Amino acid sequence: QVQLVESGGGLVQAGGSLRLSCAVSGNTICITTMGWYRQAPGRVRELVARITSGGRTSYADSVNGRFTISRDNAKNELYLQMTSLKLEDTAVYSCQAETASAGTVIDGDLAPDRCGFGMDYWGKGTLVTVSS
Repeated sequence: QVQLVESGGGLVQAGGSLRLSCAVSGNTICITTMGWYRQAPGRVRELVARITSGGRTSYADSVNGRFTISRDNAKNELYLQMTSLKLEDTAVYSCQAETASAGTVIDGDLAPDRCGFGMDYWGKGTLVTVSS
């Protein structure tokens, strides 16, 4: 129903900036909340940032004040602007989308039948490496 493809990862210097993008396709009308997750070597996957369909955002304490999540629904894209990067930010970053079940409300409108049962969708991830 929904496909997510991340891009923008790469090698950056500590203190630098990088912008990640996530292209969204499929039944985008079904999407409610989206987020960015990351998994560093030897560590569990953690939530970095989330954004609702209405634009409300939340961040992990480790990135709050440095990262900014945003979405452009007209372009079907999700972004993560990362600044003041630290070595510990090195990880594979994945975008995630939650869909609403058919008949539930999304921004005041009912989700169409093609939404089916609500579920989570994931991209395959993009690697961000921060060097000293």
